[in-house]
Amino acid sequence: MTNALTTLLLTSAVTFSSAFAQSSMPAVDMSKPNGASSTMPGAMSTSSMNTTATLSKLSGKTFDQAFLSMMIPHHQAALEMARAVLPTTKDATVKRWAQGIITSQQAEIGTMTALLKSLGGADPKMTAMMDGMKGMGTMVKAAKNPDIAFVQSMLPHYSSAIDTANVALQKSANPTVLKLAQNIVLAQVKEMYEYRTWILKQ
Repeated sequence: MTNALTTLLLTSAVTFSSAFAQSSMPAVDMSKPNGASSTMPGAMSTSSMNTTATLSKLSGKTFDQAFLSMMIPHHQAALEMARAVLPTTKDATVKRWAQGIITSQQAEIGTMTALLKSLGGADPKMTAMMDGMKGMGTMVKAAKNPDIAFVQSMLPHYSSAIDTANVALQKSANPTVLKLAQNIVLAQVKEMYEYRTWILKQ
């Protein structure tokens, strides 16, 4: 991929993700395949804003440590949802997405864990900010349609990851963190588009 194309994709990803998060998207109604919203405000958008606001105040090693401490449990929540839907889905596309999340995000967790160890370990306060994501797999399993619940939940989940990675691209001086952030933005904005177009066909 050329540098010009990479820059274009990153710019488009950041614009798309910011618009998605700033829309204050309400929580999706898992019983409605077209993604119709319920009356409750979306917690994911609030979490994303809190995370990026916290990270934006940091720099250097402290920033990298905080970013990784947040992103690892964020990835683990995606793994939880993917593992929840994989045994029951009969949709080949959903199965491919779930398997891809497990493969790619497990590998990224390994990279982040090793790097975080070299930085002195996880920051408990930053890790605790992700506690609200625990149990997302249970939510997917309990939904009337786990496939739709999984895909709808991954949209705001990825949006918050892209927002956080965008801050890393602006603040980090660590080559490994920068590459990781770039990979998150490029991969997940592509998948968000695929998820949304899939939902609209249900």
